[in-house]
Amino acid sequence: MSHKHFFNTLLSVSLILTTLVHVHTASAQLLKGSIGIHDPSTIVKSGSTYWIFMTGSKIPSRYSTDLITWTDASVAMPTRPSWIDTAVPNFKNNNDTYWAPDIAYFGGKYYLYYSCSTFGSPVSAIGVATASTPAGPWTDQGMVVQSQTTSNFNAIDPSILVDGSNVYMAYGSWSAGIAVVQLDPSTGKVKSGSTPVRVAGGSGADWEGACLIKEGSYYYLFVNRGSCCNGTSSTYYIVVGRSTSPTGPFVDKNGTDLKSGGGSTMLSSSGRFIGPGHVGLLRQAGSNFVSIHFYDGNDNGAPKLDIINMGFSSNWPFLTRDWIAAGTYTIKNINSGMNWDAWGCTGVTGQAVAQGTASSSLTCQKWIFTTTGNGAYQIKTAMSTGNVVDIINCGSANGTKLQLYSALNNDCQKFRVFRTADGSHVFNPVNSEKVVEVPGAATTAGTQLGLWDYNGCACQKWTITAASGSRLAFDEMNSDNEISVYPNPTARNRGFSVVLGEKEVGMYNCINLIDSKGSIARSKKIEGRTNTFSELNLASGLYIIQLVSETKVVTRKVVLE
Repeated sequence: MSHKHFFNTLLSVSLILTTLVHVHTASAQLLKGSIGIHDPSTIVKSGSTYWIFMTGSKIPSRYSTDLITWTDASVAMPTRPSWIDTAVPNFKNNNDTYWAPDIAYFGGKYYLYYSCSTFGSPVSAIGVATASTPAGPWTDQGMVVQSQTTSNFNAIDPSILVDGSNVYMAYGSWSAGIAVVQLDPSTGKVKSGSTPVRVAGGSGADWEGACLIKEGSYYYLFVNRGSCCNGTSSTYYIVVGRSTSPTGPFVDKNGTDLKSGGGSTMLSSSGRFIGPGHVGLLRQAGSNFVSIHFYDGNDNGAPKLDIINMGFSSNWPFLTRDWIAAGTYTIKNINSGMNWDAWGCTGVTGQAVAQGTASSSLTCQKWIFTTTGNGAYQIKTAMSTGNVVDIINCGSANGTKLQLYSALNNDCQKFRVFRTADGSHVFNPVNSEKVVEVPGAATTAGTQLGLWDYNGCACQKWTITAASGSRLAFDEMNSDNEISVYPNPTARNRGFSVVLGEKEVGMYNCINLIDSKGSIARSKKIEGRTNTFSELNLASGLYIIQLVSETKVVTRKVVLE
């Protein structure tokens, strides 16, 4: 984060420390609880609980069971390790504020990496602590790397990649740029004989907050550019490069090296979401949950946690707040098993949006999703009236009901959709902090849908299924050993991805795309978990996806439109 280079002021420190200890609820946002977070670590799962760490005094932590509601937990570093006073003498004057921690699990335990530094100085160090669970207690293991001058890679902002039996750390900032170094998985420290390699930035350019991940045969390096910590004036944005090696060279989509100013922009300021930065990746139930922070333009620039979606197209990642692609869907309640229904099936203005017995043939149970930006959608009945889902009188109180109304393009007719940890979805109207539920967890057909405070009830969770001729942005995978195809159906000149469950990775040699005549239209070697067929330019129709191993063949269907 750019408050670590010499242009920053103590005002930035005040902003961060104030918001980290206060829960902001001044404006609508789906994530709940203690979400005042700057520099979020990678989210990790332990048992049924998710954990995240962040910049702050003594390394604060939060936990969640659903990736929506976050609760304060204990600090990870209640006592300052003595080695820090020697390596970074002025750190003790900074309220023991550790910067940008990251957490990873390998070798049978959790490793928590953290930065020790002072504002306006390149005298920094990264340390590591270990624990059997993210809840701690944490045992400090000492220093991993340090820096003393601007010619060193600034020892801040660690990002840990566990790549099979290998472990790598990306780190660094404005001074000498971003480096990657291999770690010893038995100690969590720099592997003997390994030296840091510059992979991005340098010469005082604005590069920091790196995140190194792997997908298929490529390594991807996400890095923050611009400046942070200035509230609504922050200019952070996220770029990416890729390489076939964890130590680079990393190039962008135009082939420009990140050491030479390259970097394809992944996410920048949009609406209330100002200065997004500090990527972390959690893979869960076939989805890619990406943790970042942003400065809330609706809440005086307070830094907050955001969790967004990541996908891949033509072996390049994309970041988006959209969890569902534009299209036509049915929406089923987890508790009752009933669908959203324009009750009465006329679609007229004022008709209740209720739950009805699930049917694949009723037009009044089909809903057209249109993206409106930043994860929000207008949801229109598929009936000929074209009316949209509307919050009656733009209400935001508990119990306010949903109806159909003519499109007005206001926030009372826009709904954010978020994917929860279990793969279900929650609907959050843009004009309030409430969510859509079946009131009273009713299982009776005709119960009109309404708003309520989020409480995790199954009556507030929904599965979204593509109706005929539509597609999901990411098909849900119900277990780790399934194969998912998305989008499906897909445009014949667009392509699709085949995602293997974690237990399926390494089982297959190649993927064949078989046409209606039984001929192989396309074939490719398996490249990790996500395998993309792009720019197919094939005839429309039904195709068979054939995954071939030494001992078996598994098939899936895909429709090209």
